Amino acid sequence: MTDSNAGFRSRRRFVRSAPIAVAMPWLLQSTPSRAEPPPEVKKIRLIHFPAVCLAFGYLAKDLLHSEGFEEVEYVDVSVNSTSPYVTSGRVDIWADAAPSLVNGLASDTRAVALGGIHAGCYELLAHHNIRAIRDLKHRSVAISSFGSTEHIFVASMAAYVGIDPKSEIDWRVSGSTEATLNAFTSGAADAFLGFAPQPQMLSDRKVGHVIVNTTEDRPWSQYFCCMVTGNREFVSRNPVATKRALRAFLKAADICADQPDRAARYMVERGYEKDYDLALRVISGLPYRRWRDSNPEDTIRFHALRLHEAGMIRVPPQKLIARGTDWRFFNALKRELRV
Repeated sequence: MTDSNAGFRSRRRFVRSAPIAVAMPWLLQSTPSRAEPPPEVKKIRLIHFPAVCLAFGYLAKDLLHSEGFEEVEYVDVSVNSTSPYVTSGRVDIWADAAPSLVNGLASDTRAVALGGIHAGCYELLAHHNIRAIRDLKHRSVAISSFGSTEHIFVASMAAYVGIDPKSEIDWRVSGSTEATLNAFTSGAADAFLGFAPQPQMLSDRKVGHVIVNTTEDRPWSQYFCCMVTGNREFVSRNPVATKRALRAFLKAADICADQPDRAARYMVERGYEKDYDLALRVISGLPYRRWRDSNPEDTIRFHALRLHEAGMIRVPPQKLIARGTDWRFFNALKRELRV
């Protein structure tokens, strides 16, 4: 009895300290992946942009190694949009916010949307008597730059309720994410689209109030926020690597859903977030299993319609979907990973 208990305690200590993939071997038990050819490349380049909601992208590192990638590089970026790095080929695959992705696909064909992960991440906050999106008409909204994710997302929201984002919103351009947050907290702007964990931090400080929570409020809660996108040339030349990388992302998303405490601890231990409780709050609050039952094409169509109606993109939604998406890997993995 004593030897058995000692063995159990030893195994429990191992599970607590082991790499994320080793500690949960069921994530690696995928017969189809072992039957597939190895990836065409041994190195894959992702983005290093510390954001708690993107935990799946960092948790995927061990899983990517198990998928046959010998080197996983995280490229440092200076802006909060994936598109410029993916289209230029500096990054092979990563995730982008759906409105920003749609805007990028409309203007550059060098990227391709591959699938969706989860909804949520963003909250639209405001001061004073602004209680709904329609109250933003002729009010100021803080953004880091035109074409940034927050600019495109708020523009999409405004168009949805009949506001012309080009002429009926006063965009206050700050130049950086930090300056945008400061513009809102100081009262220099009436509204601000916060990206996790900013809304949670502002809530703790009792700054502003939420008028849209994209995790909970329809229609935004019905659609993906984070969507996986790949460099078109990389995807075309390396279909096996693309599928294996996407598989790692989806399995990592399941870790976030099933064991948010482990995911939050990983983010803190690896230096992506300082506050464990904050990381746990964010990860626990996001629907990471959304990829299993939602159609990513619906998300692309929804935001493409909004931005097309507002005159922000010229490509009709169906044409954008036809030329800018490739769901074959995502659909195959949804069948393969069904549990």
